[in-house]
Amino acid sequence: MLRSPQGYHTAVVQDLDPGERYLFRLEDRIERADPASLHQPDGVFGPSQVINLSEFQWDDHGWHGLPLRDYILYELHVGTYTSEGTFAAIHDHLEDLNALGVTAIELMPVSQFPGARNWGYDGVFPFAVQNTYGGPFGLQRLVNACHQSGLAVVLDVVYNHLGPEGNYLSDFGPYFTDRYRTPWGQAINFDGPHSDEVVDFFIENSLFWLRDFHIDALRLDAIHGIFDRSAQPLLSQLSTAVDELAQASNRQLYLIAESDLNDSRFVTPRCAQGYGLHAQWNDDFHHALHSLQTKEQFGYYRDFGSLSDLKFAMQRGYVYTGQYSEYRQRRQGNSPDEIKPSQFVVFSQNHDQVGNRMLGERSSSLLSFEALKLSAAAVILSPFLPLLFMGEEYGETAPFLYFTNHADQALGEAVRKGRRAAFAHSQPQQEIPDPQAKSTFARSRLDHRLRHREQHQALWSFYRELIRLRKHLPALSELDASSTEVTGREGDNLLAVHRTWQEDEVFLLFNFSDRAHDDLKVLPPGHWQKCLESAEVQWGGPGSRIPLRFAWPNSPPLSLPPKSFCLLSRISVAPGDSPGEGTKCESALGPSR
Repeated sequence: MLRSPQGYHTAVVQDLDPGERYLFRLEDRIERADPASLHQPDGVFGPSQVINLSEFQWDDHGWHGLPLRDYILYELHVGTYTSEGTFAAIHDHLEDLNALGVTAIELMPVSQFPGARNWGYDGVFPFAVQNTYGGPFGLQRLVNACHQSGLAVVLDVVYNHLGPEGNYLSDFGPYFTDRYRTPWGQAINFDGPHSDEVVDFFIENSLFWLRDFHIDALRLDAIHGIFDRSAQPLLSQLSTAVDELAQASNRQLYLIAESDLNDSRFVTPRCAQGYGLHAQWNDDFHHALHSLQTKEQFGYYRDFGSLSDLKFAMQRGYVYTGQYSEYRQRRQGNSPDEIKPSQFVVFSQNHDQVGNRMLGERSSSLLSFEALKLSAAAVILSPFLPLLFMGEEYGETAPFLYFTNHADQALGEAVRKGRRAAFAHSQPQQEIPDPQAKSTFARSRLDHRLRHREQHQALWSFYRELIRLRKHLPALSELDASSTEVTGREGDNLLAVHRTWQEDEVFLLFNFSDRAHDDLKVLPPGHWQKCLESAEVQWGGPGSRIPLRFAWPNSPPLSLPPKSFCLLSRISVAPGDSPGEGTKCESALGPSR
């Protein structure tokens, strides 16, 4: 191979057809797969395979993506979402996801990782699609099917580290650095000598997914682990490249960051000296909601637990905007005032918040049925972008555990010891599921049959109605911070959210208390129609005492059961008339009662 001054090596090989395997021999000593391999049919230790991605016949030519404000995300892990654990098996569930009302599926990382069982964050071939999931053509077929059914596709990508097993990228150049540390492995060299080529490698990876796989958005994992002090950092260059591709291809493409820094600069436009990313996950919203519901106070939940935390999260996005964090022992965050609500992704569950628990408990194991509905309403009817974690919509009972499939037994044992050490002080008496055991992975699979049983079916229908109302009512679908007013009664754990858009007006009441409140006098005067109440029998609740339509304050005080929620919409009534049969809240199944 011929070496260029920048350190790239090239050669032209004649008569090399798709399907053939190849390796690089380095210095006549070792053989390595292609670091930019498109397919590893035999896993991370096998040779690379020549493939032609342009062979795939796309049928989504009329698809240009969705506006970011319309994203209702559904995060899933390919290996545990179905019993088959493949891209192909997901096809059978697209109709159900459409019926639920979500608008985008978010795939946990699919870059080639060691073995057949992994969350995906141990990937070592950034351009190769996991062979056990169905490889690159399997992913193309899934994205094509999603677009045909009106679903956008978000892909989780990892640019803060590579996994420890099968990672030979350092044999090809200075891709890593010892100047920084990450909790997961060597930091990637984004700002040292020869870092221009490293930056190009990962920017090309992003464009590869968006261009060759028609992915609509990328979720950038843990960008607080991307260390880059250069004047033109990776994230800024990446957002520039993605915006240029979006314009050139007439598509709506987005970068969604995960960060625990509460730093608005990540989504601040580049012209205002920000990084220009399009949205970010908001952990504060989750922590505020979770700790209020569960009363948990360990780890980062130590900083949360009051109704006022959720109030601030619902109104502003961040809870910590520069004040002292007891958990971090320092100041945390800056002002989110310039961030649009459509730039925050919020959730009550996700793979981290479930899977990083020792026993992988979902909310269905931690909360009552009524509390599950309350959390769902807080997320889906918030002025932000809601994200559901696979199975939460019907109350999946299987845990989502941490699992690996390392061939290196010493590495597998190190993973076990790491998990034991992580929970040694918090839950020392309980046995930690073995990450390497196949049974740990098997226990994490969804059981979609639950969706059709008793309360599970009622919960799924409740989620569907929440999503329908979010789309249907302008005061909910228009994400405008200036038209959202949040008030709270700390001692009573009552939260009221007043949202308006032009002539549309809704009022949301959340009772996070374990007791009923029978004398609620919080509504603005006017005629109101009940759109949805979690306590109604049709949603598996104990029953409601709020009338379907009423005039306030000329009606009796409202009564809200424990751990319940109600959505009210203002209706117009001519002077002298009584409230009529308004239809703005009604679904194809009839009005909510």
